[in-house]
Amino acid sequence: MTTMNQYDTPQSWRLPEPTLRRLPWYLAFVKLLKSRGETYVSSTQIAKEINVDSSQVAKDLSFVNISGKTRVGYEVVTLIAVLEDFLGFTVQHRAFLFGVGSLGAALLQDSGLKQYGLEIVAGFDVREDLAGGTLINDIPVYHISEFPDRQKALDATIGVITVPVDQAQSVTDHIIAGGIRALWNFTPFRIRVPESVVVQNTSMYAHLAVMFNRLNLINHRK
Repeated sequence: MTTMNQYDTPQSWRLPEPTLRRLPWYLAFVKLLKSRGETYVSSTQIAKEINVDSSQVAKDLSFVNISGKTRVGYEVVTLIAVLEDFLGFTVQHRAFLFGVGSLGAALLQDSGLKQYGLEIVAGFDVREDLAGGTLINDIPVYHISEFPDRQKALDATIGVITVPVDQAQSVTDHIIAGGIRALWNFTPFRIRVPESVVVQNTSMYAHLAVMFNRLNLINHRK
């Protein structure tokens, strides 16, 4: 059994993962420029904002098949549309969230996820007080025992996992058996899945460790 770290689509077969991670940053910046009334953006502008070389920006954008104008740059509206389509943000993917604790409830409250193609349509938890009619941001929360029936009705393809670490693998096995094909794992546990299931691990604790380590290095240099 192995773990995959990104969606296995034809677009991603030839796309380096570092590029895939940078493109949403480019998109966010270009959207900001649009809100300011800007009509064109150069790779130099993007590079300065994202703190990468302009040649890297140009190379990254070459994967999305868009051409800029000499001495003018890329048309903002077109670049936004091309990036959103390339990244898959224009297609809505139904998702279930498992584990409606503080983090899970916060994700249910995040309406911005829908703008990027992720629509969480239900939450599941083992706590009886959360199930049976609870709504968070108009999203219903059910007892985990209701997952099979809700999956039959809604056919979600993505599972967002925010359960306690000691429940991560058992919940993973349960939701994969129910037909979920991709997992966004927020637990620090490296879940095991079949090769046919896509996993994206997002551990805040790992990022904290990196930040603390860098902070310590800076403090030691003083």
